Parts: sequence; C-alpha cells; structure tokens
Amino acid sequence: MTTLVKTDGVSVSQLAWKQVQDVFRKGGLVAYPTETFYGLGVDPFNKTAVKKLFTLKGREADKPISILVKDKNMLAEIAEEIPSAAEKLIKKFWPGPLTIIFNARKSIHEILTAGTGKVGVRISSNPVTQKLLEAIDSPITTTSANPSGKKSPLTAREVTDYFGDKVDLIIDGGKLYGKLGSTIVDVTEGDLKVIREGELPVTVIRDQLSTVRTKHKTKNN
Repeated sequence: MTTLVKTDGVSVSQLAWKQVQDVFRKGGLVAYPTETFYGLGVDPFNKTAVKKLFTLKGREADKPISILVKDKNMLAEIAEEIPSAAEKLIKKFWPGPLTIIFNARKSIHEILTAGTGKVGVRISSNPVTQKLLEAIDSPITTTSANPSGKKSPLTAREVTDYFGDKVDLIIDGGKLYGKLGSTIVDVTEGDLKVIREGELPVTVIRDQLSTVRTKHKTKNN
C-alpha cells in the first residue's frame, strides 16, 4: 500500500519525514513535487532501486536519469569535476529548472548514465523537495512520475492513477503548474550543448555564457 504524505509546502511532521527516510533507505520509490512536475525518486547509489525505477516507468536502458542534490557539497558526490561554465550556470540558475550534465563519479552506476559516463544534476527550487533532500541527506533520482511516453503529472492523484500502489510513498504538495520539463545542457566539452529546451529559455542561458559557443543536440523526453 502506498503511503501518502500531505504538505502545504511548509509543514510536514517529523514522523512523516521519518517515514520518507525509511522508505528511501530501504530502496523504495518516492514520488514528490518539483518546480515543474511530480518526480520519482530512489537512492541513486542503490542499484536494485534504480533498476526498479526503470522497470516501473518502462524506461529504455539508453535513456539516462538525472539526480537532484541539495547543495554544491552534495553535487561533489555525483560530479567528477565542475567546469567553469557550469559554475557560472549554477550561480545564476540554481535552484531552478536547469539540469546540467557532468562527468559522473565512478560511484554512479552506468544504469543511471546509460553507459555515457555522464549524469544530469540540478537543485530544485520547490521548497518541499528541498526539505525532502534535507530529510534524507542524500542525492535522489529525478524523472517525471509517469510511464514513459505519457503526460507528466501535475498532481499526486495523477501519480496514483498511473501507478496505483506500485509507488511506496507519495508526497502530496498540491497541484503544480509546470508546462515543460527542466532545460538540459552539457558543458563538459567546453561548448554549450543544448540537450533539451524546457522551462528555462536557452537564450537566457546563452546570454549568461556569451563567450561559450552553443550547439543544439537532439531533443530528449
């Protein structure tokens, strides 16, 4: 049975956060609100949990899954290095709907990176998600809480409609108003590569990195 934790964006009991911690640490699936859509999270260092996440979504193995962190110290657990261009983007756009791709540390399993050796990371501006990360004190995966190819959910009820009791815990933060996912960019090779344009316009990012050449890559759902 799925545990439902409701929040108004401010108050969540310590007991509820303890429930979240227990589910996460046991390799369970947690659905939570972000600044765009509801996301699905598991411990990115738990191979079994990550495999369960891919299976639940019906996600193809060649599509990587991103990670949320609470701060730059936690980013250091995920990223091998932080290029200067990424530093500029972090200072300007985090927290917010910008996923930056980094070269992943060896501790990040190739299932998450789809064998690329790279991983997308962001800090969410949603206060509930920020408190979630404080409670679990760990990075968490982030991918929209829907079966692959389906519409991204804006409510906890939509998550339940998709997955029933297959999600161990849902944090209900009310209705969200995202229209697009996060914008995804890669600066690991010097140039700014746009993987997907989302909530944050690419023109704004390009202005911040005016000295960096921009390349558009393929769109990614």
